[in-house]
Amino acid sequence: METYKPRSFFQDLKSREVNGFRVRKRPYIGNESQGFDPIGAVAVEHEAEPSPPMALSFCKTNKNAHILALTDEGGYVTLFNTRQKFGDSSSYQENAEKAKVSEWVAHSNAIFDICWIKEDTYILTASGDQSIKIWDTQEQKCIRALMGHSGSIKSISCHPTNQELVVSGSRDGSFAVWDTRCSKITNQKFCVSPTAVIHEAHTSPGRRWGRRGKAESMSITSVLYLKDEVSVATAGAVDSVIKFWDTRNLKAPVTHACPNSESNDKEKHLHGISSLSQDLNGVFITASCMDHRIYLYNVLQLEKGPIKTFSGGRMDSFFVKSAISPDAAHILSGSSDKNAYIWQVNKPDLDPIILKGHDGEVTAVDWCPSEMGKVATCSDDFTARFWNIQSSCYSNTRSPSSIRKRVMAIPRMERRKLFNDESTCTKSDSNSMVSNIANRVDSPSPITMTEVSTPKSQKKRICFGFDVEENLERNSEAEMNSPSSVLNPPSSLKRKTIRDYFPVS
Repeated sequence: METYKPRSFFQDLKSREVNGFRVRKRPYIGNESQGFDPIGAVAVEHEAEPSPPMALSFCKTNKNAHILALTDEGGYVTLFNTRQKFGDSSSYQENAEKAKVSEWVAHSNAIFDICWIKEDTYILTASGDQSIKIWDTQEQKCIRALMGHSGSIKSISCHPTNQELVVSGSRDGSFAVWDTRCSKITNQKFCVSPTAVIHEAHTSPGRRWGRRGKAESMSITSVLYLKDEVSVATAGAVDSVIKFWDTRNLKAPVTHACPNSESNDKEKHLHGISSLSQDLNGVFITASCMDHRIYLYNVLQLEKGPIKTFSGGRMDSFFVKSAISPDAAHILSGSSDKNAYIWQVNKPDLDPIILKGHDGEVTAVDWCPSEMGKVATCSDDFTARFWNIQSSCYSNTRSPSSIRKRVMAIPRMERRKLFNDESTCTKSDSNSMVSNIANRVDSPSPITMTEVSTPKSQKKRICFGFDVEENLERNSEAEMNSPSSVLNPPSSLKRKTIRDYFPVS
């Protein structure tokens, strides 16, 4: 496998500070229910047999961002071109044939999660056959198989900068950390075993038992490799707690976060989490909870619990997922009521945008990382739909994040040099300067300049910088170099003390 080292968040930050950057702009979504236009829908079927879609993901690079990978219950991976134009009278099957780039059988069981890596040249698939496979997307060839879980693998996530590192969560109640460069199961390089496995990561100390004597689900439903490059977040079906782990020491979670529910602890733990997502910078994490709410956490303030809560959709199954937009401005979620929903992060109390069109439970969703406003949804109606923001919903006002100015402070020596090159300030000059500044301000009401200090001190402050050099030139070189100048310095260089203001009588 070729070596690939993408730039880290800190490298991007350094590049921004040194070279500057264009602020990313995303459209503002209004409150109208018709805020999105459907681009089209494609059928998910193979040899005329429909298959329920399970997961989808847009490519991560700008040049390939229009390519969408979709997995289904039959173990297929299908790549679609979302820029394809669909006819109004075309069937979903015809649309699928037009937009289909490639497809192949990746597993013998359902594929629950998918992840692009290494400039979209490889793709990871997590399946119900208890394996993770790494595929060459050009040749549709499997180059690695990650083996070690004893249950269906529900979620996978890659390290933000070193994409040889992978974390996965399984129905067996464990999550595992992998290094695809290592192989320990056999002498073959094809199979890879985990470097670390944490069993019963989300099992309560007093595990509850059902009527048939079976323990409640221990399944790990979602995992995230955080942007700090050492932490992992995990969530499970047993409760609404998000646990955070340090991959350098996995003996116990570092911290955890959960909703500050008004209900008692017993009711709180009855609701599991179906999915986690994070924004591009890794500051915010969303958790889709089975209490039909989406909770937003700030990773820097986890002890405060969720900072915002979003409601309106229904999560009746763990297949319903949500995703925060890359710029952390919106949250997209599927729903069991056959709709998809979009909330504004800054306005959680507003009614969400409703995306209508599916005829079954809307499950997986995703944001296009570079084409503004494009999203994808899939449903149990055996279709995937592509949506785009209407041009009428674009805001004419710039967002606060897009208005950024850099103010450079002039060093003190350079500032003094600039002042010295100018003429001496007089009272009339200072008054005209103040009036000119006031006249330049574009304001509907006149601006009055109030004088806070005494007139004498104000004059000294304005003209001080201009008088220093003039006073220095008046002193002869002999006076400046004489021994007496040390004991009796010129008045221009003498510092005033409190005695100068309160002379002794």
